Amino acid sequence: MKSTLTLVAVAGLASAAAAQTGSLSIVPSAMTVDSTTTTSFTLSVYADADFGTAVAGGGYSLSATGGAGIVTDMTVGVPDWAALGFQDDAHAGDGNYNGVIFGQLIFPPFIPAAPDSLLDSGPVLISTFTVTIAANSAGVVDWSTGGGVGPFVIEIFTDDGGSGSFTQLIDLDFGGAQVNVVPAPSAMALLGLGGLVAGRRRR
Repeated sequence: MKSTLTLVAVAGLASAAAAQTGSLSIVPSAMTVDSTTTTSFTLSVYADADFGTAVAGGGYSLSATGGAGIVTDMTVGVPDWAALGFQDDAHAGDGNYNGVIFGQLIFPPFIPAAPDSLLDSGPVLISTFTVTIAANSAGVVDWSTGGGVGPFVIEIFTDDGGSGSFTQLIDLDFGGAQVNVVPAPSAMALLGLGGLVAGRRRR
């Protein structure tokens, strides 16, 4: 009985060790944006995995809170290596994005994974969003990545010296990022001064 329990426990540990996980992360070009001088900034999305050789493709969406009245438009582009089957599902309004599908052709040994898609140097850039904001707008916009665009979120290629293997991940770590949009302090001061002058005139 004891030996059976030990075997079950060891098998459980082996399963946990063999679990393959991936993640998406968002890196804004700036954490705080001055809406009096800037009309746009970028959100770079990266894919990563704790296994495999390269990111082969995927599909994901973006959701946002706090974007109403601030985010007026968004567009997306992907690196050259990820342009195979590129699909732009467009901005859904207020910082939400319906979806992006991207990929590359890998057919070893004739067509290897693109150098910029390799995981050996860390997270791989898979797309860049250009976010347009309303002038003099203010607030905190909180973006997060999500799935539901295709049958999987990211596909990881593993080079085994032969034909390789592909692993499709659905459940992964969906990362996000916050951007604080503020009018410049000088603009805020002018608004306050204007209010003060108006108040004095009323008196």
